[in-house]
Amino acid sequence: MKFCDFVKEEAIKPELESQDKEGVIQELVASLVASGMLDADNQESIVEAIMKREELGSTGIGRGIAVPHTKHPSVDRLVGTVGVSPEGVDFKSLDGEKVQLFFLLVSPPDRPGDHLRALENISRQLRDETFCRFLKQSKTAADIQQLLEEADNNQFVS
Repeated sequence: MKFCDFVKEEAIKPELESQDKEGVIQELVASLVASGMLDADNQESIVEAIMKREELGSTGIGRGIAVPHTKHPSVDRLVGTVGVSPEGVDFKSLDGEKVQLFFLLVSPPDRPGDHLRALENISRQLRDETFCRFLKQSKTAADIQQLLEEADNNQFVS
């Protein structure tokens, strides 16, 4: 599963404004709604589902990265977005560090394979320090989209 399979440039947030976990999640879900990837009628319940998932344990995986995600019956295919917080947000990460890179995923409950493949791809790409550094330095959605395309073409992971 490649980033181009579930991320659209119109949904990418290169400069998140929110300063807390719930705010970031609301902002990223709103960007998916604005891009047409999610229905506005489901926005609130998707945010609630992601927050409920966060209660099980933070999706802040360390090194300034978080992958908030949920399964939701309102989607018929995996959708996702990327957000960057230049200052970082306290996301209760495993390492206690602030999070700058966010990959938010929403997938249908009946497609767990897609969900797992997307999470696996994200985690594999995010192990690459160069990829992460370039993402953190990106100023536009187009810059981030280009990095995702390069990652899809295996230009980072050796």
